This record gives sequence, C-alpha cells and structure tokens, in this order.
Amino acid sequence: MVAGKGNTFYKGVNKRVNCNLSQIHLSGHRNKSGRNRIVPVPVYIRENLVKGEDGRNIFSGELEPYNSDYFKSLWSKYKAQSKVLEEHQTLYSFRHTGAIDIFKRTGSLTKLQKAMGHSSLNVSLTYLRGLEVAELQEEDMPMISPF
Repeated sequence: MVAGKGNTFYKGVNKRVNCNLSQIHLSGHRNKSGRNRIVPVPVYIRENLVKGEDGRNIFSGELEPYNSDYFKSLWSKYKAQSKVLEEHQTLYSFRHTGAIDIFKRTGSLTKLQKAMGHSSLNVSLTYLRGLEVAELQEEDMPMISPF
C-alpha cells in the first residue's frame, strides 16, 4: 500500500478517496515525487475501509483521525508478536515486495515505474535487485546445425 510523506496521507484522506473506495487521489504535496498520483485500492483493502460521511476516517469511521504515530505504533505491536517478520523488517520493506510482485505479474518495467511513481527506470531497477529472473529459456539458445 502507498503512504504519503510521513503520516500526512492519513489526515483528511476521505476527501481524496473516490465514492466506491477504489482509488486514492494524492496531490503532489502529499508524496515524495511532487506529482499528482491516482493509486488503485485493491478489493481486499476496500473491504476493510469504512465509507461514511465526509470528514470521517475511512479506517475507523470516526470523526477524529488517528494520531500521526498510529500506524507506526500498530506496526511495532504487530512486529513484537509476529513470528514471521525478520528483526530489521520495516513497513517500507513491503514496498520492495510490492515492486517485485508487480514486475512478476506484468513483466513490464514501465508499469512498475508508473506504479511506484519513480522518476526513472534505474530507480525501479534497484527495487528488483536480487530478484532471480530466468532470462533465457532452452528455446532461446542458438541452434547448432549438423555439418
């Protein structure tokens, strides 16, 4: 999932979510690149959001937004009890996992670049370092003809 600068994304998020919760519209001042972005929201995330009256938090349905450290605190609590996460794994680690997943599903570096909001393909490629991708198949190998 995408987050804005710090936790500014979560403040007033209802005003940036379309009516069926399928997209989040982020203005340039809310993300690192400074460009406006439209981020699709997967169905499994939408099922956990609350679309209510304007001004209500889509995560809780309440009028008051979560405090700026809410998600950081929630992550710390989850990490402390998790037997799956590694010691130095952060929320940001999932951005790399997402990048690899996008590339595996689409096979497209340009789609990956757009999805991640990167200014260049070189930045997107750094997210794929260590990814083992079979570049050549047997059929790609040159044929040797008998003499």
